[in-house]
Amino acid sequence: MDRLLAKSKLDRSHVSAITDEICMTNDESMEFARRYGLQWVEVRDIKEKKKEYYLSSEAELKEMAASFKANKVKVSFMNTGLLKYTWPGMEPARAARNDTPERKAKRLASEKERFDRRMEDFGKAIEAAKIIGCDKIRVFAGTRTADPHSTYPRVVEVFTPLVEEAAKHKIHVLVENEASQNVATSEELGMLVPMIKSPWFGYNWDPNNAHSAKEVPFPDGYKKLPIDRMLNCQIKARDLLPEFPADNVPWHDIMENLQKDGYKLRMGLETHIFDGTLIEKANLSMKEILRIVDSL
Repeated sequence: MDRLLAKSKLDRSHVSAITDEICMTNDESMEFARRYGLQWVEVRDIKEKKKEYYLSSEAELKEMAASFKANKVKVSFMNTGLLKYTWPGMEPARAARNDTPERKAKRLASEKERFDRRMEDFGKAIEAAKIIGCDKIRVFAGTRTADPHSTYPRVVEVFTPLVEEAAKHKIHVLVENEASQNVATSEELGMLVPMIKSPWFGYNWDPNNAHSAKEVPFPDGYKKLPIDRMLNCQIKARDLLPEFPADNVPWHDIMENLQKDGYKLRMGLETHIFDGTLIEKANLSMKEILRIVDSL
């Protein structure tokens, strides 16, 4: 793993971006990567196919892999929605909107089916990652309950076989902090991640998600992170752009501390703007990320 390389400063080679957050097509995402000299991209959905990468066919994945190779970019991280739903035996803290008893029963039955086939779905993610040359897969810790910390022994029980299977393929499993999930904050990452000792398990840190979960992500949350287990982090447009002052995150200070703490992996742009200005905000955000990196 490239964490073991000799120490060096964070620079543009550490910057990545989720392809479906910077474009409307794969060709456009590759043009974006060329424009900003990106060596890495993250993946989640193939927009043209309207499906997640891990659910795509072998032919579709090989087509994407060929495109990445032709454009001289590598895939740093495969974002999936695996386990981002209510797990059997866990009652969500907040009821789903307009959730009648009939709808709830149908939803829970569907989510139980997904949970029961989790190893099969994870196997698809492993194969997809291998085809596109990626060694990190995102998972979630289940829909947030009223007492999320009490779920962590169960989360560990569910994650452990995933991590063991991924390790056979030299692939890392990353849990992401997300406000709707049982792991929402930096503090909760610090609680859960050390419970699984495997070097093939770590986390994707999203400070904006931690902010949404009512945590001050930096410096408060950052101090509670197991930095040596951070295998990816993500930056949202709202973190950076002056039109979103309430959501801004001090990424210059964060990057300075990541650099001091020896972080050597990727920082990926997840633009995440839904008002029709996604592409504009992706360009503005990437320019700001590169400005910050260059100033370190």
